[in-house]
Amino acid sequence: MCSSVAGLSRRRLLVSAAAIALAAGGVGGRNTAAAAAEGMSPDAMLAKLKEGNQRFLSAPQLCVSDLARQRSGVAKGQSPWATILTCSDSRVVPELIFGGVGLGELFVARNAGNMADTATLGTIEYGAEHLHAPLIVVLGHARCGAVATACEVVEKHTRLPGSIGPMVEAIVPAAKAVYGKPGDFVDNAVRESAKRTAAKIATQSHIVAELVKSGAVKVVYARYDLDSGAVDFLS
Repeated sequence: MCSSVAGLSRRRLLVSAAAIALAAGGVGGRNTAAAAAEGMSPDAMLAKLKEGNQRFLSAPQLCVSDLARQRSGVAKGQSPWATILTCSDSRVVPELIFGGVGLGELFVARNAGNMADTATLGTIEYGAEHLHAPLIVVLGHARCGAVATACEVVEKHTRLPGSIGPMVEAIVPAAKAVYGKPGDFVDNAVRESAKRTAAKIATQSHIVAELVKSGAVKVVYARYDLDSGAVDFLS
């Protein structure tokens, strides 16, 4: 049963709810939203994400999911309809910012700066090849700490300790590409890095490249605004 959330702020609700049911989805049996997505096109799944983000922005009265029933429905198998590569930033939670999607719907890979290293690329390939998720989204976000650090490396030649240096080094080419251009340096680098990562996934992964060529998979990139909650799809 859903519990009323009238009177709660949108932010407090979204933080307190571990997951929120899709407005049009059900939770009985297996994951019905995922089941309905089977066989749909990458563009249809992209539209689904955009619609979900609009729900996040418009803040309708939402209900907490019947998570026990959802868990039972997907325990023996998953059919995610989108793969999201995003940052480890605790404020960026794809299951919430895309409208409160339930268990088994999004295949999510996260690391600082949303980079496609070997492990992450393998995760994305698994989502596309074995789980048949038709859409891959590289989701950067405003004021990303990893990207800001890469920009500091470019501007100030900062040296970083431990494994942070090699991690950030992967973002440095994107920062160099936009250094000195009009606009906010970090935000420009966020967009450029997401663009480059999406291109890497679509071209350097032979598995994904073949699926893109056949029309079975689409790779896009986007930017999430921490202040407004809006996702701007850039491709």
